[in-house]
Amino acid sequence: MRKDAFATPFLPHRPASIGRSDDSVYDSVYDSFYNNSTAPRTNTNVILTTALRKQYPNLHLTISPTYSSDLLGFAAAGHASAVPATQLNDGDENSDNASSSLPSDLKWRRYIPPPARVSKSPGILIDNVKFGRYIYVWQEHEYIIYNVVGGHSLYDEALTYILGSSSAANDALLLAACSFWHELHDEILVFDEGYWSKSHKLWLEVQKSSWDDVILAEEMKKSIKGEMEKFFGGEEKYKRLKVPWKRGVIFHGPPGNGKTISIKAMMHTLSLYPSAIPTLYVRSLASYGGPEYSIQSIFRQARTQAPCLLVFEDLDSLVTDSVRSYFLNEVDGLESNDGILMVGSTNHLERLDPGIRKRPSRFDRKYLFGLPGTEERIAYCEFWRKKLGKGDNSKDNGEASEADPDIEFPESLCKAIAGITGGFSFAYIQEAFVASLLAIAGAEEDSADEQNAGIDPALSWDGRWSEVYVGFATVPMVKDEDKELDQYVLWRQMKKQVKLLREELDAKGEEGTE
Repeated sequence: MRKDAFATPFLPHRPASIGRSDDSVYDSVYDSFYNNSTAPRTNTNVILTTALRKQYPNLHLTISPTYSSDLLGFAAAGHASAVPATQLNDGDENSDNASSSLPSDLKWRRYIPPPARVSKSPGILIDNVKFGRYIYVWQEHEYIIYNVVGGHSLYDEALTYILGSSSAANDALLLAACSFWHELHDEILVFDEGYWSKSHKLWLEVQKSSWDDVILAEEMKKSIKGEMEKFFGGEEKYKRLKVPWKRGVIFHGPPGNGKTISIKAMMHTLSLYPSAIPTLYVRSLASYGGPEYSIQSIFRQARTQAPCLLVFEDLDSLVTDSVRSYFLNEVDGLESNDGILMVGSTNHLERLDPGIRKRPSRFDRKYLFGLPGTEERIAYCEFWRKKLGKGDNSKDNGEASEADPDIEFPESLCKAIAGITGGFSFAYIQEAFVASLLAIAGAEEDSADEQNAGIDPALSWDGRWSEVYVGFATVPMVKDEDKELDQYVLWRQMKKQVKLLREELDAKGEEGTE
């Protein structure tokens, strides 16, 4: 852009007074807005455009929908400054309107409750601006900004009126703000109920996940990571081989065995790339326009954000028979899907249409997340041991975990707990840990309780190779050589909770639920 486009850094018709409270300073634009809002209206935009051009004849006017530009948010993010002009001088202090008692702006004071009662916060008060004016400075160039909510139909429309030294100056500001809001800033795009939204909360959750927390067979973990890295680093290779730069991966298996945390680890890894790869997360296809509209919106956004990760969690419940053909048409790419890596998860692979789970070039790579074996269960117990601050390298986000002196968790317990949780998913083992810790925290354990609780002898640690009945198989437990594990309250509670959970599994006839 030519330098002369910003030749006038300060405005020729800049209001002489900001913040004055005397009645001699009056803004005729608000007079027009007020009169239009309290009488039969034609079109608020036309009325205000006419008033602004009359009041600021030497400035260039640009109008933009507030939702797409949000100049005040752009300033709040530190890229500009916006000073409310509570009183603006229209240049004619002797006008007939000089003694008007009309307010100079219009806003609602709203209460926003705290996100959670336990936060002890009283909440906050914010201004919901219906008519506001600001002196706006961006890159040392000054503008007058009007934010106005009005309309002539059922729904009010929020518009931003930009007054600057030239149309080029206005367009430069507008382009910078709109480009900023189009990008993701520590956020994840979430599609739900027919709309896209940016979720910082989900992004924060994802930052807590890493591949170090994912307990899988090493070869499987390496394969998943390699799949992701090869795809996003292989654009040129795909082009050279004349094949579409797109892939689809399915994570399947019983619930609670690492599918979700693996997806979060993928999302976290991609957010750390030098040029961060965005994630688009699909929560539902329900919308006012029907699931077909949702599918169209999802893939349109994915093509805009590509290269990107597009996540369909619980794919079998999202893509039903009624929308299967529409979904497959979008996946096959009547339009280009270059740069889109789709990841779908399902607890029931058999429920997916064969066109999704078997057809090449759609979801052509599948990973089974089965029930954890002995080594994975031991590793998961080690994870909990470190989480409780008992491991040799107990860390939590780079900081040492605070160990609870009342809970002893020796390394030998990891093998022992893994021994009695055969057939459990990671989710069920987690439930056993959480229930045990809550029981310990809730009350002092009466040493006589265990004697009277009717604990199954098969779950007793008696120094022999014991066996636990799991479905139609028996799983050997680890031998207790020192016969001293019962001295640990965590072990005693874990045996109780495992017994209860196994009874629950037997009653349900399932292998685990999330």
